[in-house]
Amino acid sequence: MSKAKAIQFGCGPIGCSIVRYARERPDIELVGAIDIDASLVGRDLGEVAGVGRELGVKVSADVDAVLSDVKADVVSLATASSVKAVYPQVEKCVGAGVNVVSTCEELAYPYDREPQLSAEIDRMARASGVTVLATGVNPGFVMDAWPLFMTGVCQEVRQVKAMRVQDASNRRGPFQKKIGAGCTLEEFNKRVAAGTIKHVGLPESIAMIASGLGWKLDDITESIEPVVAETGMKTDFVAVEPGQAAGVRQIGRGMRGGEEVIRLEFVASIGAPESYDAVYTTGTPNLEVVIRGGLHGDIATAAAVVNSLHRVIEAPPGLMTVKDLPVVSARGFNA
Repeated sequence: MSKAKAIQFGCGPIGCSIVRYARERPDIELVGAIDIDASLVGRDLGEVAGVGRELGVKVSADVDAVLSDVKADVVSLATASSVKAVYPQVEKCVGAGVNVVSTCEELAYPYDREPQLSAEIDRMARASGVTVLATGVNPGFVMDAWPLFMTGVCQEVRQVKAMRVQDASNRRGPFQKKIGAGCTLEEFNKRVAAGTIKHVGLPESIAMIASGLGWKLDDITESIEPVVAETGMKTDFVAVEPGQAAGVRQIGRGMRGGEEVIRLEFVASIGAPESYDAVYTTGTPNLEVVIRGGLHGDIATAAAVVNSLHRVIEAPPGLMTVKDLPVVSARGFNA
């Protein structure tokens, strides 16, 4: 297997996690790095990502210069969650003739939310002969690709349900704040209304499952509510008093014929009794698969991105989703 020459675009926590995994892979060579953070520009990517040694790749804020000066096969793009935010970055990469694997949640299945931008990305990618994909742990695996894969042994499917429950006590401080831990209920609801407490991607995952099953949904809805603390709790980053929000419960529903046929439930809170990921299908046969302990978000997202790099390079050109690719697996370790 030839080496994939990769540029890391976005060197935040997820981008650095991608770098740490990619540099271990014998089938991947990191050849460029892009970030607009002035504190990172000019530094070696190995130092920034904490890999313990220099990689000989400097972080640059000049997107055009990196794309023109470095011969790359693929960009791993870890910068934003919305299609509108990443579109200019995708446009530059595709225009330079480079494939893209992104962590952008909305880009995982963007056709319903952003039909015009989706069509334009697909057009540009086909014209340049490259492929664009968004993936990660969620969207990208636990609430879309995995449930769809499970239905492959079903003769009939009437309902799909996926749950992701996380004890956030040991997660990064920004994540604990993102789920509203330590907020009063009034403050929590204000932040929900402002859109600052929300897991992005449930509607995209629902739409992807429906598309994979050939279902036409009547509606996709979401609800967000606090997980209310019954006792006081404290982490290294937040203190939660009884009656305050310990975290978030977000439910996405796909409706068809007046019935809830797809249900995705995301729960992240301080002090959750356990962490797990689970998928349940109702049909012939009924199936239930549970991952005890749950998937580590940063590790799983980095793996999903890096393990997809060769798949995307090999794929037909255009905008694709994880359901359109051959099964992505860990590649290159013992080749």
